[in-house]
Amino acid sequence: MMTNMYQTDLAIHPGELLEETLEDIGMSQRELANRLGRPVQAINEIIKGKKSITSATALELEDVLSVPSHIWIGLESEYQMVLARQEELKQMKEESSLVRNFPYSDLVKLGLVKTTRKAIEKVDELKRFFGVAKLVQIQHVKIYQPAFRVSNHNNISHEAIATWIQVAIIKAQAIETESFEKKKLKENLPKLKSLMNYNDINQSIKELKQLLNTCGIALILLPHFKNTKVNGATFWLDNNKAVIVMSLRGSFSDVFWFSLFHEIGHIMLHPKREVFLENGYSDPKLEKQETEADDFASQLLILDKDFKDFISIADFSKTHVINFAKKQGIKPSIVVGRLMRYNYINYNDYNLSSLRDRYKWGSK
Repeated sequence: MMTNMYQTDLAIHPGELLEETLEDIGMSQRELANRLGRPVQAINEIIKGKKSITSATALELEDVLSVPSHIWIGLESEYQMVLARQEELKQMKEESSLVRNFPYSDLVKLGLVKTTRKAIEKVDELKRFFGVAKLVQIQHVKIYQPAFRVSNHNNISHEAIATWIQVAIIKAQAIETESFEKKKLKENLPKLKSLMNYNDINQSIKELKQLLNTCGIALILLPHFKNTKVNGATFWLDNNKAVIVMSLRGSFSDVFWFSLFHEIGHIMLHPKREVFLENGYSDPKLEKQETEADDFASQLLILDKDFKDFISIADFSKTHVINFAKKQGIKPSIVVGRLMRYNYINYNDYNLSSLRDRYKWGSK
């Protein structure tokens, strides 16, 4: 917090006390220099505030002037701190223009930063929120770097994405899970898949969270912030706790379940040190990993062989889609979404689009 941030003109350089002390006892700078064994210029520079008082000098001044060394050190320390605060204040003023890139009002609503209209106070709050000395350092912190690797398209805000990630981190830290077990997660994939068939999505979410917790995964539903445009993210708090964040961007059921298993794919397939965002990347390596996660989700929901057999019949009637979905143990919306994605049917196909249901989210 900005405690005494603006009291930067109250600093007293120890040189002022030294000059007053010499005047009080009638000692010249040259006499002091001789008693200390120091050049007169060094004493003059201390008095003018050009030179700091070291611990050794403070002890010597105590011997000569009978002013305790801790007084000199305390004044010097406070003076240097005020100078540092002045420099920090200058830096914060320069960074004030960056505040508009962050979804500050969303953080206020979540109770994570204080309400203020002053840009410089917002800078201070954001630095505390992210745990950085300067806002420009956010992009250099490993956990936030993926946010700045997202392709800059459609008014994407890298800072907003980084903020979304940090909120997820804070929420994930408060969730207790068992230690991560890849084998246990793999064994529970069929059960996780079956949860989509509940009529109440909120009951599905409740059981999803419970089941994933037993596998060492914290599931967080965190609405997206303006200009983030991400469906989900995956990261690790440590080697024993994975985190999946779903933004609930859009409400189509097939998008939600595909995104969820896409994130699970990252956990199953990719290194723990990585942070994955389900968004557009320009980095070939990251694009490859995103494609692998897509393939994992696709295969888990509908095996390629089964899908090829289904489309080979060329019967995309509502009845056939529902029967195929039931055989696969999935929602009909998953089949419809797959058909739309690969252009077997149009997105405006009213007959089948009615099977592509939307969720109404309850309490998260």
